[in-house]
Amino acid sequence: MYTTIDLFAGAGGLSIGLEQSGFEHLLLNEIDADAVRTLNLNRPNWDVMFQDIKNINLLEYKYIPDLITGGVPCQPFSHAGKRLGLKDTRGTLFYEFARILKDVQPKLFLLENVKGLLNQDGGKTLETMINVFEEIGFYVFPPKILKAIEHNVPQKRERLFLIGVRKDLYKGDNFPWPPSRGEEKTVRDAFYKGTLYETDVTDSKGQRYSKKKLKVMKKVPEGGNWRSLPVKTQKDYMLTTFYAKGGRTGIAKRLAFDEPSPTILCSPSQKQTERCHPLEHRPISIRESARLQTFPDNWRFTGSISSQYRQIGNAVPVNLAYDVGISLIHYLKIINKDN
Repeated sequence: MYTTIDLFAGAGGLSIGLEQSGFEHLLLNEIDADAVRTLNLNRPNWDVMFQDIKNINLLEYKYIPDLITGGVPCQPFSHAGKRLGLKDTRGTLFYEFARILKDVQPKLFLLENVKGLLNQDGGKTLETMINVFEEIGFYVFPPKILKAIEHNVPQKRERLFLIGVRKDLYKGDNFPWPPSRGEEKTVRDAFYKGTLYETDVTDSKGQRYSKKKLKVMKKVPEGGNWRSLPVKTQKDYMLTTFYAKGGRTGIAKRLAFDEPSPTILCSPSQKQTERCHPLEHRPISIRESARLQTFPDNWRFTGSISSQYRQIGNAVPVNLAYDVGISLIHYLKIINKDN
């Protein structure tokens, strides 16, 4: 059994996928109280630390895990011209992630983030991060943007993955990124019995539209958005943004059964992140959102409706995490064989 420490664990999307692929979690950390309750409710055997990562000290941690993971919020930090390495990132959550890596020295690390990190600040943010990882003893493989739709997830979600190996274990080989599974899954696969789930999706709580918005959404056809509305309704609904450049295709977005979902975000009823049921005049429910992220049906969420949506929207899709986990284990086997 391969072992992990999962930092910034959230509601457990990455953690579940890694568990399914063959990892055992030694420790998880999360600062959001509802997400911690979600983890404890579903996996009472997991050691979940409800703590600000800034207060975690693993310098004398008795286990050396195979892997440390983290979905680190990577805000820009000072770097230009100073070349102070780890000190350049102090005060950011990335610094805390790197600090724990330095203290624990696992065989591998995995950092995942939005794909925009690749070009943030002209690529300087990512360059600084990679320099820090090199400084604290890790070789970083070239970053990879993975498309969830290629990994058994009925959703057009893209995430950036950074994987590094401890330098004393690196033999010049490439990381075996998971190949595309080929077949794309759709909203229908998520909501009904089929290859993804053994039953139709169950009823669950969810947000509702105001009377004014409901009147608008009733006019949007399956797979459509605000551009599908009559021009007068478009102008009334979009106001000044009607004349702005850009598609804004997520506004008044209704899903289509036979297409993948757009990226699931933290609120399916807000104007900029609309995710309406394909046929019914309502935002997708909690369980429908969870299925689009490929959470198991028995994985329950705690907190308010808004909190549950946020936990789901912030998660790594479980099936994507599983495929990445399989690749990590494959590489760990190569490491162990050579050492």
